[in-house]
Amino acid sequence: MSGIVKKGCRSVEKPNKFDISTENIRQCILLIRSQKVMLDSDLAVLYGIRTKELNKAVFRNRKRFPSDFMLRLTKIEHSSLRFQIGTSKRGGRRYLPYVFTEQGIAMLSSVLNSERAIRVNILIMRAFVKLRNIIYAHKEMERKLLELESRIDKHDKGILTLFDAIRQIMKEETKPKSSIGFLRD
Repeated sequence: MSGIVKKGCRSVEKPNKFDISTENIRQCILLIRSQKVMLDSDLAVLYGIRTKELNKAVFRNRKRFPSDFMLRLTKIEHSSLRFQIGTSKRGGRRYLPYVFTEQGIAMLSSVLNSERAIRVNILIMRAFVKLRNIIYAHKEMERKLLELESRIDKHDKGILTLFDAIRQIMKEETKPKSSIGFLRD
């Protein structure tokens, strides 16, 4: 099963232009099948349209959305996601949701040609860039920690060698010294 990571999209039902921030958008970005994506329903809320309208616009322009731009969730992924964000099984969607990769979201700006869509797309692209920068910073920190760990490991080996040498010297000092000279009977 592919992992789904969701922190919780903090989008309000119908956000106005002042409610949308890159931080709110970053909360809507999921990790599914090792790709950063956004749900069609979250995107629809951000664009101020219904999910059905967003998906209709996408399918009218299906050639613009190859499989690496848009994915359909499996039943397992959807149920795992529903469990994480606490949505009801009753009501809601009849079909499995779609998710859009960063390239798919960029393509949405050409399909949804409104002033709001343009503004939201710019914010979404900035959120993806910030997320990439955060991931890069973490990888750089991880690399530095591994380097430091390697150095410490070398020092530990050196210290252990030093302790072994000290123990050897201590053993030699505790041996009884042989007497010098002749023994009398």
